[in-house]
Amino acid sequence: MIDPLKIRVIIIAFGLVLLSGCTSPSDDEETTALSELRFGYQPSTHQIAYMTADAKGWWLEDLEPYGVTSTKDFLFPTGAPEMQAMLAGEIDVAYVGATPPLSAIDQGLDAKIVAGAQVQGSDLVLATALPYESPQNLKGLKIATFPPGTLQDTVLRKWLTDNGIDTKKDVDILGMGGADAKTALASGNVDAVFLPHPNPTIIESEGTGRVVVHSGEMWEDHACCVVLVSGELIREKPELVEQIVRTHIRATEYNIDNPDDAAKIFSDNIGVSYEIASKSIEDWDGNWVTDPSIELNTTLEYASVQYDLGYTDKLLTQDDLFDLSFYNKIMAEMGEE
Repeated sequence: MIDPLKIRVIIIAFGLVLLSGCTSPSDDEETTALSELRFGYQPSTHQIAYMTADAKGWWLEDLEPYGVTSTKDFLFPTGAPEMQAMLAGEIDVAYVGATPPLSAIDQGLDAKIVAGAQVQGSDLVLATALPYESPQNLKGLKIATFPPGTLQDTVLRKWLTDNGIDTKKDVDILGMGGADAKTALASGNVDAVFLPHPNPTIIESEGTGRVVVHSGEMWEDHACCVVLVSGELIREKPELVEQIVRTHIRATEYNIDNPDDAAKIFSDNIGVSYEIASKSIEDWDGNWVTDPSIELNTTLEYASVQYDLGYTDKLLTQDDLFDLSFYNKIMAEMGEE
C-alpha cells in the first residue's frame, strides 16, 4: 500500500486581493520585488495554516502587490531535510517544528521565527499487544520517531530522561519519517512510535497500535510548529514578511473557526481521508496558534536540551532564533482599530 503522505511539489498562481489593513509596497520595492516565493511544509495537521492559505488563494492574493507572481511549495517528510533545503537556499519560508531550525541556525542558516503555528499535537503510540502503565514499561523497547534534532526526537528524549530512562542504554530510539515509522510498527520492527498527527490516528484506524501518551503530558504547552523566514527577506523585504505573517494569521483563525473545512483542505492536500483528518483534529491535544511569544520559552528550553545533547555547538538565544517585531506590530495595529 502506498502511503498517502508522499513528497510532492506544487506550483500555484492566483489573482489579486489585498487584506484589509495592510499597506502597499513602494514603487522601488515593486521594482526589486521577489517574483516567486518558495515555501516548505510537512504532511501534518500541525501545519494546515499553510495549506488553507494556499487552497483559498490567499498567498497570491495578499502577496502579489509586493511583487510575488507565483508560489512554489515543497512537501518534506520531517524538519531535518526541510532545514537542509533552507540551508541550500531552496526555500524562503518554512512551516517547521521549533527544533530543526536550532541546529540549522547553529550551522549558519540565516533565518528567524516570525510567528507561531501550533503547540503540542504528537502522541506516543504503542503496539497493541504491549502493556503500558508508566514510562518504565518502555525499557528494552524500540521506539521510532523523527530523526535527531527534530521536535519529536527532542521532546521524547527529554521526557524519557526526566522519567529516569537512559536513552542510550534503556531504549533504542530510531530516527525515521512518519511513513517508515508506521510501516515499522505494523511489521513489528519497532514496538512504539512517537509521531505528530495525523499519524497516530492513522495507526489506530489500522489497528496496529494505540495512543498511550499525548505530547502535552510529556511537556505541557510545549512549542511545536513555527513559521521560519529567511534573514534576507526580513532585512530586504520587511513589508512582504509582515504580509506573510498577516496571511498566516488569517488562515489560522479560519481553521480555528472552521475545523471541518480545515480537515477537508488537509485531506485534499495530503491525500488522507477526510474521516482520518477530521478525527485527528478532534482527538489530538494540539492547538493552532500565531503568537511567536507563546512558543518562545519552550523553544529556548529546546535550545538548552539540544546543546546538552551535543546537537548544537553553542547555546542559542532569543536573538539568534526569533524576530517578534512583525507579529507585535500587527497586534498593535489591530488594537488601535
